[in-house]
Amino acid sequence: MIVSCEECGKQYRVNTGKITGESAQFKCRACGHTIAVNKPLPPSDDSMESSPSTLTLGKPKATVSPGEEPEQGTPDSQRVPAMRLKGIGIRTKLMYFLLAPLILALVIGGYFSLKEMVDLSDVITHESSRIVRQMAEQEIADHARAVALQVSLYLANHPGLAKDHFQQDVEFKEIAVQKVGSTGYTALHGLPDEKGIWRNWAHVNPKIVGIDMSTLKKPMGNAFHEFWRVFSAGKNDKESSGYYTWKDADGRFRDKFMVCVPVKGTPYYVASTTYLDEFTRPVERLKAQTKTITNRARNMNAGIMLGTIIIAGLIIFFYGRRVTGNIKYLSEVADRISVGELDAQIEVRSKDEVGELAEAISRMQDSLRLSIERLRRRRPI
Repeated sequence: MIVSCEECGKQYRVNTGKITGESAQFKCRACGHTIAVNKPLPPSDDSMESSPSTLTLGKPKATVSPGEEPEQGTPDSQRVPAMRLKGIGIRTKLMYFLLAPLILALVIGGYFSLKEMVDLSDVITHESSRIVRQMAEQEIADHARAVALQVSLYLANHPGLAKDHFQQDVEFKEIAVQKVGSTGYTALHGLPDEKGIWRNWAHVNPKIVGIDMSTLKKPMGNAFHEFWRVFSAGKNDKESSGYYTWKDADGRFRDKFMVCVPVKGTPYYVASTTYLDEFTRPVERLKAQTKTITNRARNMNAGIMLGTIIIAGLIIFFYGRRVTGNIKYLSEVADRISVGELDAQIEVRSKDEVGELAEAISRMQDSLRLSIERLRRRRPI
């Protein structure tokens, strides 16, 4: 049997089988208080609530035989093991029910915000590119119309100028062949002759002047069909325009835009052509910068989300460990109180619900101590 001193709470293990008589007494080694131990009654059929290990306190009625002072107790071996509930712990629940929704909300929010940012940048760059293309096409067409008007005026003032001398007439060539953009130019070609041959009569490249334009099919390769579609569409005083691919001297293929405008009152057309990327290059740079900024924003969002998740996880982990640690500590204290260790110190200073639980256990401990003291005083000597 485990007996606790009513004054200091020191515990002793007593062999009740050696008590002669109804009770025995001995002095506490720590404080000198006299402790009385009643010999437990044998179990009866009328009451099954008492057991040999039941502690009964009262005034001493007999003494312990000499040399048989009770041994110091080791209460751990006599405690009733605490009931362990199987299930998910508080710390795990905090991780599941707080951190998981936070991660989900951050991922979903980050994904949609980044998607909106990417879509917005795509719309801006796409619309900017489209507008710049339209402006470039309009500028090339306006240039062709202006040159066609100048050629018309010049030919009207020089009726004797034959087409075979267009390239040699320096003044006329300066009017018919003008610069477009950075590398583009205008050229003058005529409608098909009686043999159906299309020829250029003023061009930046003298080797092309006067030749059958269909012979360019071999050097231009697959790009010739697109070029020829635009070049030969200008008939009956109608303008033609479109894109074709041109191979540079360095072997690169780039898109060109060409507009063919009729010279009023003549069988000639002014073709204005240039690389369109000369106009759209700033937009392409803007598109590349936008992509870089978008990637940087994506990485920053990912870093912020990851950092937030880590910080939230650490806060939840350490807070959960503190809460569960206090609860385990209070559970152990309650377990010690249940076996009679009424002097157990409760060291929980939390000001939340856990603190309220600690105060409740402390009040229960004080109430048990007072109840035992009242029982001890009421027992007859």
